[in-house]
Amino acid sequence: MEAQDQGVILKHGDGPDGCDTLGARNAICFRENGTYYLFYDGTGEKGWLNLLATSRDLTHWEKKGPTMDRGLPGERDSAGANSPWVYREGDDWHMFYVGSPNLTDGVPSFPYLTLKAKGRSLAGPWIKQKEVVPFDIKPGTYYSVVASAGYVVRAKAEYMMFFSSTVIKPGNPSVILRTLGIARTKDLDGKWTVDPAPIFPVEEQVENSSLYFEPTSNLWFLFTNHIGLEKGTDEYTDAIWVYWSTDLNKWNRENKAVVLDGKNCSWSKKCIGLPSVVPIGNRLAVFYDSPGGVGTSHLGRDLGLAWLELPLVVPRK
Repeated sequence: MEAQDQGVILKHGDGPDGCDTLGARNAICFRENGTYYLFYDGTGEKGWLNLLATSRDLTHWEKKGPTMDRGLPGERDSAGANSPWVYREGDDWHMFYVGSPNLTDGVPSFPYLTLKAKGRSLAGPWIKQKEVVPFDIKPGTYYSVVASAGYVVRAKAEYMMFFSSTVIKPGNPSVILRTLGIARTKDLDGKWTVDPAPIFPVEEQVENSSLYFEPTSNLWFLFTNHIGLEKGTDEYTDAIWVYWSTDLNKWNRENKAVVLDGKNCSWSKKCIGLPSVVPIGNRLAVFYDSPGGVGTSHLGRDLGLAWLELPLVVPRK
């Protein structure tokens, strides 16, 4: 399902108070009253923070700076409060963000946790709800190392979150296995119940989620990152994949396609970061990040945009 790449839409380096001088990643976009709110993780003099940029046309962006501070030493988001997914209920916006208490080489590292905040607008202010722990990592499960926030959708009487999960391969601590799971709740300020099994096997090596419903075919399309590994190199996100299903509760790993990778991205030939999608007119916007060229570093990244024509059609093999 080949996307048409527009290229870089937001460069790192000129955010308020040096907040993104070292890079930008994890582009997560939402729309409210004709304005696009692009949350992204930036790093600069104060370390990793979640930042906000706004636009009316997806071309001209105004960088607003950090949406919230990291936690205090010892708190679950002391090293990072990043990558927020939001859902509007009534007059409130509920934010589920990824918290981490650890840094590795200056980048937030395992465990990745799901934490909560709330605001009256996508523009904020966002107030952390430290007393709310939607769900947590759990030893002996497919989410023993990572249980980090993802796309939230309402399905009948419950809310579903497609979260990222990670487990270390038993007997081989150098092998990290990633997939997606579903957490459920009837109260966005309450506890979530995690499904006992993931939607794909842990060997699928995918993380992050963004969903789109195609009304012409009653299909759900799940966009996610595939994790690549070249011999002798570190892991990195090498492509955006898409899966499709008529049922949010049932997914077949065989029903998938490549959306964006080094073959059809105009400025990155190796690394494509976290996807988020927004329908705009007769097209679907696909946001992502990359260091460009053949780089794979978490630093020095910019944010890009690609497009898919609507309605989405299942591709032929």
